[in-house]
Amino acid sequence: MKYHINKGVGRTVEFKGLKAQYLFIFAGGLLGTLIFVMILYMAGVNSYICLLLGAGGASLIIWQTFSLNRKYGEYGLMKVSARKKHPRYIICRKPIYRYLKFTPKSKAV
Repeated sequence: MKYHINKGVGRTVEFKGLKAQYLFIFAGGLLGTLIFVMILYMAGVNSYICLLLGAGGASLIIWQTFSLNRKYGEYGLMKVSARKKHPRYIICRKPIYRYLKFTPKSKAV
């Protein structure tokens, strides 16, 4: 018997050059655009306007997702968001004697 070895173990998912979290941004953006166009259509907006907004929104999502993928790479977007959450410097407003406070040990029985 011949067994096929899965050589993709441990690798990230890739589709048409999009890797990792960009796939979720891509799919979520297109799904959001589709739902937006459907709501506009059900609200009675002209179908040509809905078509124009849908095509424009989808092309914008595709363009932005691929440009983010090209600019930041596989893990770069996560690094940028982590850098924004990290403080630039630590502010210490307590007086020094609060850090040097001596607390006696309790006596064991």
